Amino acid sequence: MDYETLIYEKEGEVGILTYNRPRTVNAVNKQMLEELYDFWIARQRDFATRVIIVTGAGEKGFCSGLDMKAVATEFAPEGGPTGASTWEGQIHFSVIMRLMRSCPQPVIAAVHGPAMGAGLSFALASDVRLASEDAFFCAQYINIGTGGADLSSSFFLPKIVGWGKAAEMCMTGVRIPADEAYRIGLANHVHTREDLLPAAKAMAEVMCSKNDLGLRLTKDAFNAALNGSSLEDANRMEDRNQSLIIANAITEGAKELG
Repeated sequence: MDYETLIYEKEGEVGILTYNRPRTVNAVNKQMLEELYDFWIARQRDFATRVIIVTGAGEKGFCSGLDMKAVATEFAPEGGPTGASTWEGQIHFSVIMRLMRSCPQPVIAAVHGPAMGAGLSFALASDVRLASEDAFFCAQYINIGTGGADLSSSFFLPKIVGWGKAAEMCMTGVRIPADEAYRIGLANHVHTREDLLPAAKAMAEVMCSKNDLGLRLTKDAFNAALNGSSLEDANRMEDRNQSLIIANAITEGAKELG
């Protein structure tokens, strides 16, 4: 599929996905939503790509959320929205976050400027978040008159920053600047704008230097823990993964010797 609202490039084993609607601060319209769905579906079996970096085009920011102009034109069905049509749209949108989690590649979000609403959710669904000094994060949903918990934010955010801070973000719509995001664990590192993408690429290369199966199964184990596994469940997952990785290494070593 040829994309108009996304740019996808490969640098060796690293894929770089760029939201490409810079005039709207990369706000999500219907076409972008469909292209994101197609992109993340394709990554589920793309084992040649080992790490994905997600970033935003232009100087203004990462992603400002849902394109509100498109809500009244592109998303609204003929005859106007209904409860059923709105629910169907929500389900189609929220599945993007699940696809980001289920893909085998670790996802690094390189965030500059605003990550608001859907942009925040894209960052939260990533495995690692790097921020530029001018970045800020905002659960914008409540500021536009909807519920403060949307697009997986009530699932991811408390696990990343804790219940109280997540509740504050989702109930007030406050903007969290990069230094505060780093302090509360929402951003792993803060960089200058110039160093942001190179830092993401450097981290991706470190990940790519690890063994392939080990990297994928590490994300798999984190997903199991994220979804609420007990300590025993986590141990079983880790024990299975380590056994598979070691057995795979022994098999590969035997092939080389043979």
